[in-house]
Amino acid sequence: MGGTVVEKVRRIERVVALTKLLVDMPSRLFPLSYFSERFGTAKSTLSEDMVTIKQALQQFGLGTLETVAGAAGGVRFLPRREGEREQAVLQELAFRLKEPERIIAGGFLYMTDLLFQPALMAQIGEVFMTRLAHLRPDYIMTVETKGIPLAFMTARAFDLPLVIVRQGSKVTEGPSVSINYVSGSTRRIQTMSLPKRALPVGARVLLIDDFMKAGGTAKGMADLAMEVGAEVVGTGVLIATAEPQRKLVEGYTSLLMLHEVDEWSKKIDIRPIE
Repeated sequence: MGGTVVEKVRRIERVVALTKLLVDMPSRLFPLSYFSERFGTAKSTLSEDMVTIKQALQQFGLGTLETVAGAAGGVRFLPRREGEREQAVLQELAFRLKEPERIIAGGFLYMTDLLFQPALMAQIGEVFMTRLAHLRPDYIMTVETKGIPLAFMTARAFDLPLVIVRQGSKVTEGPSVSINYVSGSTRRIQTMSLPKRALPVGARVLLIDDFMKAGGTAKGMADLAMEVGAEVVGTGVLIATAEPQRKLVEGYTSLLMLHEVDEWSKKIDIRPIE
């Protein structure tokens, strides 16, 4: 994680450096001894620095610092995105998704350009982390391809590994488990696969995807995770359609609800879910 700062640094310089290190690795637990060795500063002094950083972050709604007590404890930055900061990014995303030229035949929206914007997906990942942290997942799982950037940034916000389910049955990563599922978007029977070594038995898995209509893809991922002995603790989707109301998965969290796509009038009704 870098070398030791030999020369004595001023407190303001140290606080800036500490903030940078913590924010660059959200949810990563750092022992105070790491910072003490790096900056040549007593742990008691560093604790005072952490109080200052935490107060500043909370004052401007930029997240918070969490202190974990004990021998294996330390401090970590939690990129909590709540209230106005959360609604601002969701409102902006909904506004951009209402552009008439995004309408695709069949009542779908073109959103690939938005899904592959790193800064935007980082913000959405923070929203998912904030809303779903109570589920205490061990892994984030998604299915290729469009959901990968969103799931990757969610995994970053949680500081967790990402597992990617492959479309089709051709897997080159050793023994795998495959299942058939019905896609809600194509209404076709498709196959998805997961290497057996991707998830340990008993792992707590959070499913993340970009779009849900009937929930067939999410159910397929859940079934696949359970096949290898993992436990699905929740499902998060960026956009869910209002119809059908009853999905194939229960207890999912959606950030935006797509109520209507009128191909004739070019009207799109999509709204954030608080």
